[in-house]
Amino acid sequence: MHVMLCLDDNNGMLFHHRRQSRDRALRAHMLHLCGSQPLWVNDYSAGQFAQAERARLRVDARFLDLAGAGAFCFVEDQEIAPYWAKVEDLILFRWNRVYPADRYFALPPEDSGWTLCRTEEFAGFSHPKIAKEVYKRCKKS
Repeated sequence: MHVMLCLDDNNGMLFHHRRQSRDRALRAHMLHLCGSQPLWVNDYSAGQFAQAERARLRVDARFLDLAGAGAFCFVEDQEIAPYWAKVEDLILFRWNRVYPADRYFALPPEDSGWTLCRTEEFAGFSHPKIAKEVYKRCKKS
């Protein structure tokens, strides 16, 4: 599965169980990445999508358990460490800011086989610049 997360510059995810920020251009970008596939989310994440976008979502509290190979998942408020074996790539969107946070995402250690393969930037709606980082698991020879 392809896991997408939004992080601040300190890898912050949440503050008092609330997302730090959101951006409608980023949501459109995520749906574009999914192509014709649904975007797997939980109820919390589904709440930030416009009604017209919700037809593109697969909403379930157990979405990380249910999503199979090749599925796209957007994680905001869950730990993904128990699912590392299923993760094919990690797509991080960075706000290029530091927000208050009390929950952080721990990037996989550099020696765990994950490599930063691609970076790009695009303009958001409420954020002038959103950075995208794509990490892939390197096959061990």
